[in-house]
Amino acid sequence: MDNPDTTGTAPWSDADVRARVEALLKTLSLAEKVGQLVQIGAADFVPGPKPEVVIRQGGAGSVLWLNDTKRFNALQKIAVEESPSKIPLLFALDVIHGYRTIFPVPLALAASWDPATIEGAQSVAAQEARAAGLHWTFAPMLDIARDARWGRIVEGAGEDPYLGAAVAAAQVRGFQGAYLGTPGRVVACAKHFAGYGASDGGRDYDPVYLSENQLRNVYFPPFRAAVDAGVGTFMSAYMDLNDVPATGNRWLLRDILRGEWGFGGFVVSDAFAVGNLVTQGFAHDARDAAQRALSAGLDVDMASSTYLDHLTGLIEDGTIPLEVLDDAVRTILAVKVRLGLFEQPYTDEGLLADVIARPEHRAEARRAAQRSMVLLRNEGQLLPLSKSLKHITVIGSLANSKEATEGSWMVFGHVPAAVTILEGLRAKLPDATIDYAPGPEINRDIPSWFESAMAGGSRASQSPEDAERAYQAALATAQRADLIIMVLGEHANMSGEAASRASLDLPGRQEELLKAVVALGKPVVLVLLNGRPLSINWAADHVPAILEAWEPGTEGGHAVADILFGDANPGGKLPVTFPRKGSHAPLYYARNTTHSPEESPLYNPRYWDGLPTPLYPFGYGLSYTTFALTNLAVSAPQVRVGDSASVTVDVTNTGAVAGDEVVQLYIHQRFGSDSRPMRELKGFERITLQPGETRPVSFQLGPAELGYWSTNAGRWVQDATTIDLWVGSDSRATLHTQLVVTV
Repeated sequence: MDNPDTTGTAPWSDADVRARVEALLKTLSLAEKVGQLVQIGAADFVPGPKPEVVIRQGGAGSVLWLNDTKRFNALQKIAVEESPSKIPLLFALDVIHGYRTIFPVPLALAASWDPATIEGAQSVAAQEARAAGLHWTFAPMLDIARDARWGRIVEGAGEDPYLGAAVAAAQVRGFQGAYLGTPGRVVACAKHFAGYGASDGGRDYDPVYLSENQLRNVYFPPFRAAVDAGVGTFMSAYMDLNDVPATGNRWLLRDILRGEWGFGGFVVSDAFAVGNLVTQGFAHDARDAAQRALSAGLDVDMASSTYLDHLTGLIEDGTIPLEVLDDAVRTILAVKVRLGLFEQPYTDEGLLADVIARPEHRAEARRAAQRSMVLLRNEGQLLPLSKSLKHITVIGSLANSKEATEGSWMVFGHVPAAVTILEGLRAKLPDATIDYAPGPEINRDIPSWFESAMAGGSRASQSPEDAERAYQAALATAQRADLIIMVLGEHANMSGEAASRASLDLPGRQEELLKAVVALGKPVVLVLLNGRPLSINWAADHVPAILEAWEPGTEGGHAVADILFGDANPGGKLPVTFPRKGSHAPLYYARNTTHSPEESPLYNPRYWDGLPTPLYPFGYGLSYTTFALTNLAVSAPQVRVGDSASVTVDVTNTGAVAGDEVVQLYIHQRFGSDSRPMRELKGFERITLQPGETRPVSFQLGPAELGYWSTNAGRWVQDATTIDLWVGSDSRATLHTQLVVTV
């Protein structure tokens, strides 16, 4: 397993893996087979016997909620030397956007519109995680999310299936390397299958109701892209999908995932989800839950002990055929074989310190943060700022928060160590006076259970009197400055799991303070730290410069300073629509045209108390330079169904500095078997151009881009029709042509 990761050739052939697995399977007792399907939690909050006891008895195939290299080795020693099967364990953890070097949150990485950057970020995460002794990450999250109120939107790539599919493949490549088992990489897990991001009202865990058309055209593509990229594992979702819990949904796990897509890895439940089939009113009792989940194609029970307690009896009495159990065990053993765990089950306990000390990891994190940031507004070219500024005030409690800079979903036991925005600005301008005033604190109205279960309890809230003093101190500090940088948004615990919101407004008194600071008449720059779109309507009209920095990670403060002072030119684009109000969600660009189109003179606004148009559209983002797109052409004005055409456009940097443009191709099918969205993204490319430079960009349109799942036909179709094409800088692109498709 010391093969260098250069050839892309796995050391194990499929035939060799099958032979090794079959030989192992023949040696296992029924109890040992069941044990391979059991994942146990090693954290203090997990009830039941100690992990050492369960492993010694052969009742576990994998371990989660542990982040301790020495203990990994200690538990592994029990598994390979003392358990009946002697089969090594898989150690798993949520490594979402970095292990020790933290990268921008996944929604931010998607804003880079750069698969190479995303792959590089997850490659670093994988190298550090594997050096710590982890084998398996519960990432990437591939749920399409079109409701910004949903807390877990921060973990995905936003609202679009085409962009989401590209991001999915890049993350799988980053985590796993050239092949499953690449040295220094981990097994990826595509989650949560499927539809989790469409929960009612954006409320985490609530039911989901999606047509087959929506599932296949919108919510499945990123998961299918992960399968095509070779992802090793899947995770089922918590919620009911059309009244069938995803954990026990045979159509999802067997018919689609294994049957249609040919997925050969294994499926793990979300935490406690097999046992929760009883709570959801789907299973009669825990025994019934185990039977339903395994029969549906759910291979590994995460932490509920339902399989451990009931599968042996279900096999022995014939309720579940032994072949079903054996098939599940095969998939798990195959991953362990490919990882080389039988040859090298232990981790070098001195390796992690060397890996995390690599300077290129911090450099990659800084670059990824730069490329993920989106310039939303720059009136009067206030940005980039001059490095000759002498007196700046930075305002906002998030400006010096390491937690808010790194964002949600840190690995278990992680200690925040980010460069904050305040620190980044002071490093950028060491000779300037940079004052800081946090202003009033911001807090959730209802604390997260994560805060008490995993972070030692929630912090005490600021008293109203202390908040008022902090508010006035911030104003007084701002009055002394030449320029003010407001850092506003959400704390890390305000997005992620168990972090859905009813409103998208700035929490607390942040907007009130922003208005008061702007009223001072001094130049103001707004930097947003957040894990979802926010309704910043007032700021969009009154603050001259707004930078969406998201939750940018370990090097976030340096990256923000790089952007603000022009050492990096912002080129990110929004992967999700920004609504004007939370009540407008779900709001997304790829809606169907109604009988009263928005461009019609007879258009009837959907609400009478305010336009539901986006504050900022999907794909939007500014630069310190400007671009012109010209000479849009299609290789042939007419093609037959099944054939392809190329679309080309010239892109010119018409400004004075080098910069990046993300060229985006959108289509609309005018008529056909079904109504189709008014626009769909079908191509993009991020390019760097020098001032005055022109470069052609090409896209291919063929059956994969022009086909869709038809409700009327009940299958995939490609229609003979007319296709409108737009190329531009966001989903409102105006440069237009068309393509005729004939039979």
